Amino acid sequence: MNERHRLQERLNNILPKITGDSFLKSERLGNEIPFYAFDYPPEQESTVREYVEFLEPKLKKKLPDMTVLHVNLLQLALDTLNSRKGNIYDASLKMQTSKGDKFVFKALSAPLEAGKVATVLAERAKEANAGMVLITGVGSVYPLIRTHHLLHALHAKMGQTPLIVFYPGKYTGQGLSLFGLLPDKPYYRAFRLVD
Repeated sequence: MNERHRLQERLNNILPKITGDSFLKSERLGNEIPFYAFDYPPEQESTVREYVEFLEPKLKKKLPDMTVLHVNLLQLALDTLNSRKGNIYDASLKMQTSKGDKFVFKALSAPLEAGKVATVLAERAKEANAGMVLITGVGSVYPLIRTHHLLHALHAKMGQTPLIVFYPGKYTGQGLSLFGLLPDKPYYRAFRLVD
């Protein structure tokens, strides 16, 4: 079975899984938090994006009483930077031309620190009364926001709200490897959404 066909098969298993009682009630998790990772080959990013766009209205139809919040990390980062005093985003674009990427990375690392991003994300989930959170855009914000740091920071903030991160790379159950190329970063608290 080729990689594209295998991915499509895995994508097709998402909707029945996340609308099932066992998933929604966080059964069989022990005392673990309901965080899930759906890893996929990074070259299939457009297929996964299209699937998430397809998934959102299906979830509204199947779970009409539940708010599902979709958070694109790139948009969240841009919103965060634009909302800061002095519009850091525009300033960073100007800095990049004059001072270079390393300077901009350093300047943006504080406002986009994982704990701060996690707080904003958790606040959005609370404001929306979200019963489930979908996270995309992981590759778009690398290296400014590291997924394993963000997930660790979200542990204490999300309660029992199921969270699904769509991850362009590999998740082994023990570590995350962005794009399947970067060294594993230890993270073991999420469950694989679909094998």
